[in-house]
Amino acid sequence: MSYLNMNDDELMPVVVELNVLLADYHVYYQKLRSKHWNIIGKNFFDLHEQFETMYNDAKVKIDEIAERILTLRFHPMSKLEDYLKTSAILEEAPLKEDQDMVIDTLNDHKLLLAQMSKVIEKAEAISDEGTIDLMGAYIRELEKTSWMLNAWTKKTSESLKESVVEA
Repeated sequence: MSYLNMNDDELMPVVVELNVLLADYHVYYQKLRSKHWNIIGKNFFDLHEQFETMYNDAKVKIDEIAERILTLRFHPMSKLEDYLKTSAILEEAPLKEDQDMVIDTLNDHKLLLAQMSKVIEKAEAISDEGTIDLMGAYIRELEKTSWMLNAWTKKTSESLKESVVEA
C-alpha cells in the first residue's frame, strides 16, 4: 500500500541521508554517554547533568529518525558496525578535560547540522514536507544547545556582537 504521494526511487536519496544522520546520532549518543560517565573536576555536577540531558534527547531523536525512515517505507540502518563506517562523527578517547569535552561536542554539532542540511536538501527536491519539518525542529534545538555550550566555554569578559538597528 502506498500511503505517501512519493515513489521509492524519489525517496531513496532522502532515506540514504536519513540513515547517515541515524549513524551520526548513534555515535554522538555514545560519546555523550561516555562524557557523562567520565566527567570529573569542578564542573562535574553541571556537565554530568547536561550530558545526560543531551544523550536522552539524542536517544529520542534516534528513534524518531528510524521511524521516519520506516514511515517512508524503508528499513533503517541498525548495525553498530554500519554506524561506525557511515558516521562522520568519530569515536574518541573517553578521558578528556571538561573544556575539551564541550568543544568536541560542539564540533559534533557542526557535523550533525551539516548532515541535517543534506537531509533537507534531498527532501526539498521531492517536497517531502514531513522530513523537512522534522529536520527544521532538530536544527532549531541543536543550534540553541550549541549556543549554550559555546557560552559555557567563554570568559565573562568576552561579549557577543552588537546588533545594530537602523531607523
